[in-house]
Amino acid sequence: MSIQHNVSLKEFNTFGIDAKAKKFITITNISELLVALQLTEFSEYFVLGGGSNMLLTQDIELPVLHINNKGKRVVYTTNNEVVVEIQAGENWHEFVLWCIENDFGGVENLSLIPGNVGTSPIQNIGAYGVELKDTFVRCTAIDIETQEQKVFMLDDCNFGYRNSIFKNEAKGKYIITSVVFKLTHKNHKLNTSYGAIQEELAHNNITNPTIKNVSDAVIAIRERKLPNPKEIGNSGSFFKNPVISKADFDTLEASHSTIPHYVISDTEIKVPAGWLIEQCGFKGKRYGDAGVHKNQALVLVNYDNATGAEILALAKKIQETVLEKFNIAIEAEVNVI
Repeated sequence: MSIQHNVSLKEFNTFGIDAKAKKFITITNISELLVALQLTEFSEYFVLGGGSNMLLTQDIELPVLHINNKGKRVVYTTNNEVVVEIQAGENWHEFVLWCIENDFGGVENLSLIPGNVGTSPIQNIGAYGVELKDTFVRCTAIDIETQEQKVFMLDDCNFGYRNSIFKNEAKGKYIITSVVFKLTHKNHKLNTSYGAIQEELAHNNITNPTIKNVSDAVIAIRERKLPNPKEIGNSGSFFKNPVISKADFDTLEASHSTIPHYVISDTEIKVPAGWLIEQCGFKGKRYGDAGVHKNQALVLVNYDNATGAEILALAKKIQETVLEKFNIAIEAEVNVI
């Protein structure tokens, strides 16, 4: 365990915001985490994983616990299933690549999502028709107040669209230390239903795809559409795709016949927030060092030295404009600190 003072968090958040941490504690195993939580002068902490789903708008006065424990292991295998346990500090995309290399299927559609494994259940990360909950078995967490270990099974997590118990009643109470997944290792059930994946596979003349083919397709699509956080600061999709009633959608479609949409149920329709934002004229716009990406209006970017407050002001302006034009409220997917 290392303790540093007045540390810039610019390299620890994918937006590249230069906020400061008054005290920065690096955690590489559970024993170190327990020691840190028992430091008597502190009662609250700021838990930092891969820094991929946050917008820092201020310096962090609380002690920052950087969860950086590593490790991947196979728990057991059956005829067509493999259960693996991944430590919280592992990079999510590197975990996906490890699965591909070992012919473990189930997370290939989640390739190239930024962040660490430990924070993936908080958001119930998802992409191209697949969500974390589809392969999630359980996660182990430490109760910050009691330092006791707790296991959260699938049903305990209350997973929803980009949502979980860890964003609601358990918010700020636990630190996830590892996650267990159930994957396939023989007869993979591929999800290529999203048109973009089908188009990419067809473009490469692939008619009988493997999990690697699907992963490669997702990576290619994401690299074309989304900026690399190492090159330009961003946190991926900044807003959730809103779900509206079918009645409201029918009214909207009457005046916008080309609106893309996904049917959730007989009464609910999901509308792409990126499309709404683009229709409001924000795509590719820049306001100082804060802006909206030229290829994907769902992504807000830090071109150089934008502050978190400047990014947040742009986000609020977008929300207000979308609400005024479409009467649809879009929510931030990113956690604003």
